Amino acid sequence: MARHKGRGWHGRLLGAGLGVTALAAATSVWTAQADPAGGRQPQARASAPDARSQGQVAADIAHASDRGARGVNITIDDGPDPVWTPQVLQLLKDSGVKATFCMVGTQAQAYPDLVKKVVAAGHRLCNHTVSHDTTMDTRSEEYQSQQILEAERMITEASGGVRPQYYRAPGGAFTPYSRQLAASRGMRPLGWNVDSKDFEHPGVDTMVATVKSEISNGPTVLFHDAGGDRSQTLAALREVLPWLRQQGYSFGFPVR
Repeated sequence: MARHKGRGWHGRLLGAGLGVTALAAATSVWTAQADPAGGRQPQARASAPDARSQGQVAADIAHASDRGARGVNITIDDGPDPVWTPQVLQLLKDSGVKATFCMVGTQAQAYPDLVKKVVAAGHRLCNHTVSHDTTMDTRSEEYQSQQILEAERMITEASGGVRPQYYRAPGGAFTPYSRQLAASRGMRPLGWNVDSKDFEHPGVDTMVATVKSEISNGPTVLFHDAGGDRSQTLAALREVLPWLRQQGYSFGFPVR
């Protein structure tokens, strides 16, 4: 899974994420405990949203759709954003499409009303870490735990108690530890098959052509609703969503 994004606009969020580290050390202490097979199993010892109602899910990275072979999963990353998320929500409503919103913890904390609107519209939530650090796979297990657990808490509190059902590592920077940790909290690791490249602002025609040519690679399509001007994203979605339906696809959610 290619790293399509650097830190970019999220660089300013890293300070906030690192500031949370001290809090995380006090509130979310994690250890690695040997399981009967000799593997390392993340184990919580402190406060984080209760995962018991969701149960543990598979730790491998999901791509498939719950709508089967002709299903498509629209995923929207990096928000919520006060300018662009409402427009994306309206477009999805007009199109009759449900999507999965992979939210950055600090963004969710800043705009809880938008998180609640996403949930109220029937979309699903995904944990995209506290500060969108694309070097997650080079960092310590303690740091990974802080980024995942604090984002889970932020998103859950912002939503009014609805927990994220997936975990997407920024830039695809998963590790075996982060996948296992997320899965133990009921968040299925989530990948993508088609990167619209909207973060690079390549032009609407290019983005549409990318989705059309790569949808045969798999059902999970990546767009963004934050990180700058998303007008190209909106224009591309207006073309892509009806085209996918015309091709016989239906819209669903990633498998869990």
